[in-house]
Amino acid sequence: MRHLRRGRKLGRNPNHQRALLKNLIVAILMTEREDTDLDDNAPKVPGRIITTLEKAKEVRPLLEKCITIAKKAQKHIEAAKEFESKFDREKLSGKQLRENENWQMWVKTIAPAVAARRRALQIIGNKQAVKILFEIVAPRFLDRSGGYTRIVKMFKPRLGDAGKRAILEFVGKNERAKIQRTVRPKVET
Repeated sequence: MRHLRRGRKLGRNPNHQRALLKNLIVAILMTEREDTDLDDNAPKVPGRIITTLEKAKEVRPLLEKCITIAKKAQKHIEAAKEFESKFDREKLSGKQLRENENWQMWVKTIAPAVAARRRALQIIGNKQAVKILFEIVAPRFLDRSGGYTRIVKMFKPRLGDAGKRAILEFVGKNERAKIQRTVRPKVET
């Protein structure tokens, strides 16, 4: 019996499970990249991947945890920009830079953001995906308190093994236009 064993095995050993989840997070984050030199491999819809329903349900909490970590670091990044403009890295030598008060304040202010990046890198394992997470995805969700992704079940099963497929996507970017409904006045007869 698997008492107190959370999560799905997905037909893999634990190391393979972790690698699979990391690769799915990297895949959805890489669809958000803005470089156009990969036109052949460009995603049809940014911020969306198609996978099995079970894999999507397993990766969603990890992805949302990464977004929350990046979102909490945004206030430190914004605060550090104030001090960053007050010193010039190119003109100062190493010792002069370390003795500069503005640089010291910048280091103290940016430290939590650096720790958050390292934590996200530990979870994700891809530097480019972490960069996309902190620069593109997290600022988009600053006003949202949770629920950054959605899982949409697909009707057609996978061809090879008839596995249930689902779309894992970021909320907010691919929204359908909201239909304004007018309320009809009741007609009394």
